Amino acid sequence: MWQVIGQERAVSLLQHGLEAGKLAHAYLFTGPAHVGKMTLAKNLAQALNCEAAERPCLKCPGCLKIDAMRHPDVQVIGLLQKEDATEAKLIGIEQIEYMQHDANLPPFEGKHKVFIFDNADLLSLPAANRFLKTLEEPVPNVTFILLTVNDKQLPLTVISRCQRLELAPMSLAAETAALIEKKGLEPQRARLLAGLSHGCPEWALDAINDDSLLQRRDEDLNKLLGVLGADYEERFAYVAQLAAHFSQDRGAVYRVLDLWRDFWRDLMLQKLGCDDMIINIDHKAELVEMAPIASELEQIKGVIDSIQSCAEHLRQNANTRLALEVLMLDIPIKEGGLIKAV
Repeated sequence: MWQVIGQERAVSLLQHGLEAGKLAHAYLFTGPAHVGKMTLAKNLAQALNCEAAERPCLKCPGCLKIDAMRHPDVQVIGLLQKEDATEAKLIGIEQIEYMQHDANLPPFEGKHKVFIFDNADLLSLPAANRFLKTLEEPVPNVTFILLTVNDKQLPLTVISRCQRLELAPMSLAAETAALIEKKGLEPQRARLLAGLSHGCPEWALDAINDDSLLQRRDEDLNKLLGVLGADYEERFAYVAQLAAHFSQDRGAVYRVLDLWRDFWRDLMLQKLGCDDMIINIDHKAELVEMAPIASELEQIKGVIDSIQSCAEHLRQNANTRLALEVLMLDIPIKEGGLIKAV
């Protein structure tokens, strides 16, 4: 029983290869974050080591150990923490050399060794070149699974030696239905999580098990609503907090910008009468209130463009505080019952 949600084509191809005994020695799973790449990789590792007739059974000792990532023959290779506690930025050649040594040893407990490369696009060039030699000379009973959100960052020589499977985001309706069926969620909650996850159900599953994800999102969205009625001093004070946080957790700031973009997109959809497509359905009251007083669709589009431009500048290592301050100048002010350009 494969656990990944919404990737029927990929599952079908792997299941067919498993039954026919014709699985590739290396796979490349590509798709956005939280779409299910790691779940699919673990399921494939389980299927290769499962003791049951129908694989993966998810119940035998091998399947359970792999699910908990405690199986000696299944390893995840990713970024390592440096000695000075700063985060490594690339997967190094030392990790590849250790993996190659391990790959040439027989399985310790199971039937098959599996090496899962998380964020494979972060392979350093020397590491990728060293890994290429292993891909060119497959080892029996060893499978490599590369996970990436952007396979264009990988050398073409590595890509060409892997079977590529693209995991696409689910539609809003399909993910909502899957969360209701598989997780027993209330339709309204399933619809909210499906919208917030942008078709990537792993995020929705994390949110089901971790209330802090939605709590943090609510806090960030409330700050956004507060910014609309704030003066320059309040806005720039908020920006200073965001900029300070960016040096510690870049991803958190990008998530805030994504949240802002989604909210303004929702406002545009509400103004157009397409409220069945909005993401933040639990804030529909605010959207209904704001839609009539937002002066023009062009104004809303301009805010969305400014948010995306800010995110792009941050990715290009622009001055964080300056980029966010410029964004604050582009966000309209809610004043006297109207949303007016600053």
